[in-house]
Amino acid sequence: METPTSLLLDLVVSHMFQENAFIARRPSRSDCLIIDPGFDADQIILFLEEKNVTPAAILNTHGHADHIAGNAALKRRWPQCPLCIGADDANKLTDPQANLSGPFGFGLTSPAADELLREGRGYSAAGFDLEILETPGHSAGHVVYLWKGQTPWVVFGGDLLFRGSVGRADFPDSDPRLLVRSIRTKLYSLPDDTVVYPGHGEETTIGEEKRYNPFVRGQ
Repeated sequence: METPTSLLLDLVVSHMFQENAFIARRPSRSDCLIIDPGFDADQIILFLEEKNVTPAAILNTHGHADHIAGNAALKRRWPQCPLCIGADDANKLTDPQANLSGPFGFGLTSPAADELLREGRGYSAAGFDLEILETPGHSAGHVVYLWKGQTPWVVFGGDLLFRGSVGRADFPDSDPRLLVRSIRTKLYSLPDDTVVYPGHGEETTIGEEKRYNPFVRGQ
């Protein structure tokens, strides 16, 4: 994946649900952020061990099973690494019904969060100073992570906004009106060249989605 030199970004795509897990690093550092580790945790661990990189934080954009499936394996390998999630989705980590794994019959759970995130507080680790944006709609406690440490800015967007699409809003705590509001007020207010790395599919930009996304266009 090509990125500006201030950001080294690697991607592990889980075969189940095609979910994107991101490994974000700064040059010349031996630590990293892991965003939304999915079902292929072994591949993430192998990559980090080969690169001799240690995770400084595990960041979940939300608590659905495909985005938290790797939490337990990573915490077993690096038990001191903090696990972080938006405060209003924290219950999903340990509740298979809430994280949607129960209805699929496999009852997945994650360790409980070490840190609960709220908008306005920010989060710093591995050389990244992140802004936390609360973006409910796909789930009640969905958050995205905004990094302004380079131009263009970068958003790790979970299941809020995709290239040409948006996250599902038909789950028990979803709300389609809040989903649209979150996109319009939190993402579409960012510069057009801001890069969005979503939880599924290819990256996009805010400007591209404002112009062409058939579900939510413009401001």
